[in-house]
Amino acid sequence: MQKTSKSEGKYYNSLPPVSKAYGTLCFFTTVLVQLQILDPGLLYLSYPHVFKSFQIWRLFTSFFFLGKFSINFGIRLLMIARYGVQLEKGSFEKRTADFLWMMIFGAISLLVLSAIPYLETYLLGIPMVSMLLYVWSREYPNSQISMYGLVQLRSFYLPWAMLGLDVIFGSPILPGLLGIMVGHLYYFFTVLYPLASGKNYLKTPMWVHKIVARFRLGVQANSPVRPANTGPTAFRGRGYRLNQ
Repeated sequence: MQKTSKSEGKYYNSLPPVSKAYGTLCFFTTVLVQLQILDPGLLYLSYPHVFKSFQIWRLFTSFFFLGKFSINFGIRLLMIARYGVQLEKGSFEKRTADFLWMMIFGAISLLVLSAIPYLETYLLGIPMVSMLLYVWSREYPNSQISMYGLVQLRSFYLPWAMLGLDVIFGSPILPGLLGIMVGHLYYFFTVLYPLASGKNYLKTPMWVHKIVARFRLGVQANSPVRPANTGPTAFRGRGYRLNQ
């Protein structure tokens, strides 16, 4: 038992910082709701509450609740642990600031879309996971995925397959669809458009580099900002995408 705990602790500590932080917040938010310590009514996004009652925290907490303990909750959490981690440790190695900026851009985009009539979404955790899944599917389009051991498909189609499962099992289609839209928007402006034009209009802002350097969240190989000291860093990678 002790050996298993040490192994699990070692695995957790080896996770890249942004995915680890987001997955941990999602997990403990659900635990607190399940134990009835936290009222889920205080978490969802409501612009009237934000602007009229100054409940600013709703702009953040709406991203951390993936629903109560269920199969769907487990699947979303596993997506963060698998696809978010693989993305951060693979395509975004030595690019912690870029990965954090992707998450921030996704959050801002989802908040904006949720303010549009007919696109209102009150819990943004599922769209955020869907965005991560979509970007991962574009970075690793030819990987083979087994869905529940029944169907084999290319990873490029996985976000759409998950969207189809939402429909089959009666879950709302809008959250997953919004995540795909935002994921494609990010991928277009950071990969497809720069490759075609040589210009990147969604370059990681300086203040994000400063956050990563200030709190030593990871490594950014092309960072214009250096940490305050040069001690060892918890997470290191191997490379970063060109044209960033």
